[in-house]
Amino acid sequence: MRVTDDLTSRKAIFAKGWLFLLLGLIAATGLLALCWSWQVLALLVIALWAFCRWYYFMFYVIEHYVDPGYRFDGLSSFLRYLWRSRRGS
Repeated sequence: MRVTDDLTSRKAIFAKGWLFLLLGLIAATGLLALCWSWQVLALLVIALWAFCRWYYFMFYVIEHYVDPGYRFDGLSSFLRYLWRSRRGS
């Protein structure tokens, strides 16, 4: 059996997504349990929203509006893209 980096099983992909959601909920609950306040909750929600928008920017906006020929495969790919585009300009 050959091991590859590609996850192709539909069930495994959904399981991975649900595990990320569970991990995020556990982490957020832990943070709020350590230091509960409405301000901490608001900052946590704002941080989550901002990181989601950043992810959307990296993997959708760049590919569809800035450089349609480039395909990103992860955060390191995006950082390499930034590094190369910065050095090229």
